[in-house]
Amino acid sequence: MSGTKIVVLGTGGTLAGTSAIAGDNVGYAAAQIGVAQLLAAIPAMRGLPLEAEQVAQIDSKDMSFAIWRDLALRCAHWLAQEDVGGIVVTHGTDTLEETAYFLQEVLGPTKPVVITCAMRPATALTPDGPQNIVDAIAVASTEGARGVLGVCAGVVHGPREVMKVHHYRLNPFSSGDAGPVGYVEEGRLRQLRPWPEGERQRARHRLEKATSTTAWPRVDIVMSHAGADGTIVRALLVQGVAGLVVAATGNGTIHADLLVALLEAQKHGVRIVRASRCAEGGVIASHEDPIPATDLSPVKARIELLLGLLEA
Repeated sequence: MSGTKIVVLGTGGTLAGTSAIAGDNVGYAAAQIGVAQLLAAIPAMRGLPLEAEQVAQIDSKDMSFAIWRDLALRCAHWLAQEDVGGIVVTHGTDTLEETAYFLQEVLGPTKPVVITCAMRPATALTPDGPQNIVDAIAVASTEGARGVLGVCAGVVHGPREVMKVHHYRLNPFSSGDAGPVGYVEEGRLRQLRPWPEGERQRARHRLEKATSTTAWPRVDIVMSHAGADGTIVRALLVQGVAGLVVAATGNGTIHADLLVALLEAQKHGVRIVRASRCAEGGVIASHEDPIPATDLSPVKARIELLLGLLEA
């Protein structure tokens, strides 16, 4: 690795977790060890031009808008430094896909922002976090790398496609039918697809909007399923919901009773988007559909709708 500095921003997660029982990979407490301590314990990190900063210390299931704002601002700060070649973010697996999409949309970075994680705590008999950190730094140090990327178990994922598909195995993520961006093999990236591209001007505008307010609009996800009705939608309307994403069946189909309530909410000014609850593929929309569709997953469609409402 040459002279450009890599900044490692810590947010907690299983990677920083501990358990009193070394063989316990489930009953641990996440976010117990600071990022500087994690790096100091990895022999391969010694002597590298790294800078560590703790942005948050949480289990990623508890990710919040406030932490997203702080993380985006710290990323923007470090990306603007000439001596910084890239950023690595340590994160939990549960909401990694959401953070990755959010950061790509508000940063559109021309340098790499690599998010990594672990499925086993730092105190495990064979923790996976150290290797994931080493791999993430290798990707962040790759010449020409750019955009937000997720790195776990040697696989490099793009921010639009990455999704957690397994609760336990060491390789819990998939990039669906798009496939991964590449693989890390013996400290080197074997790239399969182009780097994620961002719209820099739009990203700057979105970052300004997302970080200049603490009052983000309320956007919720409702699911279409057998026996679905409009009860939840009508309750959310009373609570002042601004947007709704429907995790629809198949190619964006919605239970008839739920659809009635959604169209009522739409008439009251609620922005509604259809996404498919299927793990792969995206909704193929028709111009006759009363509710617009997206090929994003429901959780990423929610972020896109949030950012769109902030821009309005």
